[in-house]
Amino acid sequence: MGIVRETQRILRAYKIVPDKRLDQNFIVDVDLLHRMISYARISEDEIVLEIGVGLGFLTELLSQRCKQVIAIEVDPKLVRVLRRRLSNMKNITILQGDVLRLSIPSFNKVVSAPPYSISSPLLFWLLDRGFKCAVFTFQREFAERLLTQPNSRDYGRLSVTTYYRASVELLDDVPRWMFWPPPKVDSVIMRLEPRKAPFSVNNEEVFFEILRVLFTQKNRKVKNAIKPFLDELRLSEEDAEEWLKTLPFIDKRARELAPEDFGLMANEIVDRIHKKGLELKE
Repeated sequence: MGIVRETQRILRAYKIVPDKRLDQNFIVDVDLLHRMISYARISEDEIVLEIGVGLGFLTELLSQRCKQVIAIEVDPKLVRVLRRRLSNMKNITILQGDVLRLSIPSFNKVVSAPPYSISSPLLFWLLDRGFKCAVFTFQREFAERLLTQPNSRDYGRLSVTTYYRASVELLDDVPRWMFWPPPKVDSVIMRLEPRKAPFSVNNEEVFFEILRVLFTQKNRKVKNAIKPFLDELRLSEEDAEEWLKTLPFIDKRARELAPEDFGLMANEIVDRIHKKGLELKE
């Protein structure tokens, strides 16, 4: 029986209707599953995280290649199916819940076709953790955002954070017919691998906070958008006025700045904080 018919059979048997709110579009192409695993270069001693397990077809294949699979699924109906279907596979750990809120055991790699609605928070979550490699099937438009340049429409905080933390490769197109039911968007296989930061940052907490603050108002000039951050430092009125005149890139807009520019700005702010004897916000 083909994977499409098997997917439909299982859903009928358990009286499950794919939930649009949860972005439930199940991969029904075996070749796509094998390609995702191949791109992750999985070895038998590794622990692989899968997010948005669905009916577990990818999970089964992963379990044959690695030491352990940590399978995360938010939908309790699908978790019941998974625990029956995969009960004989002892190297699969199934966890029910939101990956962003669960306590996740250690893992080496990620291979996943997660719900597209959590793509952005999922990447912020992952980039803050140690891993060797991650292979995702993502909406093409989202994946391309990770590679956008300054002054592009989709250039933003995630673009800069990803550039700072990891290398990104868009590998294969994924036609809509490879899912059931077919989504309304095009998809792509994407690989992320952590790398050494391409520029120096003296305080990552300050760097990432500046990214957050400035990209909240990315079309405003930096001297206006950065005021909430400076207010937290409790500068004197005179110092605040001086900083707003003399910080680098103060008359630019966040969307115009290269990732390295944010690093230079953050380093300058950290230097001034230390010289003034100020305390960084916890």
